[in-house]
Amino acid sequence: MADVDLDAAIAVTRFGLGAKAGEIEQAKRDPRGYLKAQIRTEGADQPQQGGESAKQRIGEFRDYRADKKATKQARAEGDAEKSAGDRDPVKRAQRMLREETGGDFVARARLATETSAGFRERWALFWANHFTVSAIKLATATVVGPFEQEAIRPNVFGKFADLLGAAEAHPAMLLYLDQAQSVGPHSWLAEKIGERTNRARGVGQSGPALPRKIPGLNENLAREILELHTVGVDGGYSQADVSEFARAMTGLSLGGPQDPESAYGASVFRNIAHEPGERTVMGRHYRAGGKEQAGAILADLAAMPQTARHISHKIARHFISDTPPQSLVDRLTDVWLSSDGNLTRVAAALIDAPESWDPIPAKFKTPYEFIISSCRACDAPAPDIRQLAPTLTSLGQKPFAAPSPKGWPEETEAWAAPDAIVKRMVWAQRFSQSLPGDRDPKSIAVQALGARLRPATATAIARAESRAEGLALLLMSPEFQRR
Repeated sequence: MADVDLDAAIAVTRFGLGAKAGEIEQAKRDPRGYLKAQIRTEGADQPQQGGESAKQRIGEFRDYRADKKATKQARAEGDAEKSAGDRDPVKRAQRMLREETGGDFVARARLATETSAGFRERWALFWANHFTVSAIKLATATVVGPFEQEAIRPNVFGKFADLLGAAEAHPAMLLYLDQAQSVGPHSWLAEKIGERTNRARGVGQSGPALPRKIPGLNENLAREILELHTVGVDGGYSQADVSEFARAMTGLSLGGPQDPESAYGASVFRNIAHEPGERTVMGRHYRAGGKEQAGAILADLAAMPQTARHISHKIARHFISDTPPQSLVDRLTDVWLSSDGNLTRVAAALIDAPESWDPIPAKFKTPYEFIISSCRACDAPAPDIRQLAPTLTSLGQKPFAAPSPKGWPEETEAWAAPDAIVKRMVWAQRFSQSLPGDRDPKSIAVQALGARLRPATATAIARAESRAEGLALLLMSPEFQRR
């Protein structure tokens, strides 16, 4: 019975987002079955917010840029009426960030706080971080939420190849990694722009070519797909492979004013911008072609053993330990390869693996996990964006704003510096004081940690001078800070 009690606590607090009242007791019936029941082929749950698509948000952003240009021109011309009011670009940007980006993040936090399928939500958040699109650029700030909802969540229990294709071709990813501006240097579009430039400068077509003012080849997306999303930095690719892959993806862009209205802001493929010719990537040859060429390379990358090993290690590191057992990585890799990247099978293998149930909690919660698990334990609603954004920013995890395409770090060292711990303590004290006075910290500790609750922590909570102090002691205890 003791093992079942501990496994139930591990199931809810390690695989999920923290225990709500009654969840550990529910998991005791069958801890592994409790987690497997949360796997479903239709994907993860969707936050309830807005309903606007990435395509619509991109259209709004382009309208904002047009207004910004018009306002700048009006100010230069001294037209006070046109340069004020609703067209003010700063006000427009602030509104978009507050209402759209902030609303998306709060909806996601609310889902995490309320869900009864914590493992399913954590699994979705892992993949959203794996395929990071960050709000550090205004152009992508309002589409991070739709990116998760459209590309990530529907595909997290399907085939990895499908998830990969959906993520890389999504408008948000094309904007974030500048793929939308990538043009083949020998494409039809580049040649025509070059001819036009030469004619404008009075140079005949037979004369020497002048520098062409075109966007040019951009390797950002190709590099991150290889380094982060598939085979990994040690996966055996070279700079030449990055360049060849980037050439294959030229033409993948966003619909603009010249396209049909249905394509405006959506992913499109422009053959006129595609670099012609055959390609060789990681020793594999690909015949000339447009969209199909890039698709074939992506499909091969998804199926490579290096990809299975790289991502299996990331899954094990996220769920179990910063330095996961090699035996666990090998188990996940074997299932990945034998199932052709079936993420339902990989998730089940993670649950079945004995290494996943080590009683030592090795993972330190990120700020987001800490706040969400605190709300779940205390039956408190997710904070609104005016509270949540400054809190997470202070703790080092600004909403939707991972510092690079690598996403948020996994290692304890990134989150457990002394200054960060002090800030968590201050937040825990304020949060505990804000809760209704009928919250019993001793009962909450048992419900939140189950068999993971240490006698020393239970004693400290029981001896606390106030309920708020007892709750703060629980939230800052080593077993609550780790999972």
